[in-house]
Amino acid sequence: MKSYMARPQEVERKWYVVDAEGQTLGRLAAEIVKVLRGKNKPQYTPHVDTGDFVVVVNADRVEVTGRKAEQKVYRRHTGYPGGLRETSYEVMMQRKPTEILRKAVWGMMPKSRLARQQFKKLKIYAGAEHPHAAQTPQTYEVK
Repeated sequence: MKSYMARPQEVERKWYVVDAEGQTLGRLAAEIVKVLRGKNKPQYTPHVDTGDFVVVVNADRVEVTGRKAEQKVYRRHTGYPGGLRETSYEVMMQRKPTEILRKAVWGMMPKSRLARQQFKKLKIYAGAEHPHAAQTPQTYEVK
């Protein structure tokens, strides 16, 4: 039996809507990565983008467990000496609630050119409204 390799022009892309309300951050991010990379499809091929588009709504209502809401810190560096900047989870949730989920998903993606291409298919919105109704997205139930 010959092994199957998907070709980029043969891949059928779907659009999914994921409601993040009441979901745990890490578990939700893991499911989103699975759909973005195409690992939920039988024709998954590691070197071909077989993933689908994911639209996340209610990203501002995602939850974290334990005391992460008070203790979790996001760090970045400006590139200059002494340029380490820290932002707490609570502050990040007030200022950019979509960025919390975006960073969680990006951290679970492999660091490659293909993953950067797949990551562009992720659309995150803080509220319940999204402008992708024309693509007729299906709801995706996170287990």
